[in-house]
Amino acid sequence: MIRTLPAAALMAGLSTMASAQQASDVVATVNGTEITLGEMIITRSQLPQQYQQLPPETLFQGILDQLIQQQVLADTLDETPARVEYALENQRRSLMAGEAINMMMGEAVSDEELQAAYDEAFADAEPVQEYNASHILVETEEEAKAVMERLEAGEDFAEVAKEVSTDPGSGANGGSLGWFADGMMVAPFQTAVAELEKGEMTEAPVETQFGFHVIRLDDTRTQEAPALEDVREDLASQIQQGKIETRLTELEGEADVARPEDGAFDPALLTDLDLLEEGN
Repeated sequence: MIRTLPAAALMAGLSTMASAQQASDVVATVNGTEITLGEMIITRSQLPQQYQQLPPETLFQGILDQLIQQQVLADTLDETPARVEYALENQRRSLMAGEAINMMMGEAVSDEELQAAYDEAFADAEPVQEYNASHILVETEEEAKAVMERLEAGEDFAEVAKEVSTDPGSGANGGSLGWFADGMMVAPFQTAVAELEKGEMTEAPVETQFGFHVIRLDDTRTQEAPALEDVREDLASQIQQGKIETRLTELEGEADVARPEDGAFDPALLTDLDLLEEGN
């Protein structure tokens, strides 16, 4: 009788096998060129998101086949074209710069930095009055007055908006504009909204550069400054971005950078792909 290992022992063995492998392990060779596990891992990480969601056992052979086919094709070239060399150098520079930024972004942001950024952004912030309004937009004042007559006769605002409003966004949504603060709408519209009480409609059409509006104020609220915890992630990102920009300025100042003199290169050369055929 063949003895079988307990499931836990089997999984432990598989885990040990997996952990013993390294990114530098060679998975395949093509004409002497090695394809490593690390190259396969990177290839998977660069796949479109929908493919990354596939299980590894589904992707493994496909990725390996792809790398082998790429190497077979690459081996048909006697030498690396200049444009490929330039592209590889650009790619290397970009990847290295990205790693440097990732290291900077990984630096922790202190509570003191967060509090200082919060105070600078919100300490003196006044409460903001916000409005939730609906409107029906038409081209002429006569059309707007006709709309008001229909509404005064008891027709539903949302249904009329869907039928006649020339604003495609809010019209399809029954005229609703959602929440907005002072200054977000054009002046005549904003002024009219501010003068309304909740549930009221403008007594006359309001003209703007977009046409004539029939406006109803649906609700108001006072928006206080957000709590620190609500904006912690945004503030941390801003702080890190500021540190990166500061560090980049420092690095450029410390680096030995030689730039071309004005007029040394014609900007139109950027479109001359034939230059890449001339070699290094």
